[in-house]
Formats: sequence, C-alpha cells, structure tokens
Amino acid sequence: MGTAANRTILRIELWHAGLLVVLVGTLAPARLVEPKAMLLGGLFMGLNFLLLSYGVAWILMPLAGKGRVKAGVALLVLKGILFLGLISMAFFGLGLDAISFAFGFSTLLLAIVIEALRSGFSLGT
Repeated sequence: MGTAANRTILRIELWHAGLLVVLVGTLAPARLVEPKAMLLGGLFMGLNFLLLSYGVAWILMPLAGKGRVKAGVALLVLKGILFLGLISMAFFGLGLDAISFAFGFSTLLLAIVIEALRSGFSLGT
C-alpha cells in the first residue's frame, strides 16, 4: 500500500476520532445518546476499517500473489465472523443502546465523506 493511501486512511481515522469525541461531548450531556454505546460503536467501526484497510494490503494481496486467494478470502470471512460475534456479545452481554451504537458506528461514514470532499475526490474518470 502506498504512502498516499496510508495518509488517507490516517486522515479518515483522525476525522473519525474527532467527530466521535465532539459528538459524544455534545450529545451525551443532553442525554441524547448513551456515551459508552456510541464510543464502542465508533471504536468497533474504526477498528474494522483499519483491519480491512491494512489486512487487504498486508495479508490478502501477498496471498493472492502466491495464488492462495482462497486462504485470503477465508481470513477475511474469519474476521467478519469474529466481528459479528463481538457485536452480538456487545448487544446481548452489555445491553448497549442500539441507536447510540449505530450513531457511533456511522461517524466513520461521515469521516470518509468529509475526507473525500476535503481532498476533492474524483470518480476515476
């Protein structure tokens, strides 16, 4: 993965963390969100984004280069299953507020849009 991609991923994660902190700091005192659930939703999505971004570059691409695409896909499926298990445990074991979790979860999407607008994205045409 090139340095430009690494910088973009880092900027997205910084936007994500900043948005999450500002939104929790703004909405939690008014009791509009449950801070723990929102932070865990944001943490979950941020970690998932990093694992997907760097996992593809560090694990899947080298495996594909060696003709072992099935092993790379199996690792990606395993990551998905582990994350689904963790999210299920978070909801059923910790009793998190789903709306607050989803709000924290969606801050990464907003961070991606902000970074795309900031960098003047192109559609590859």
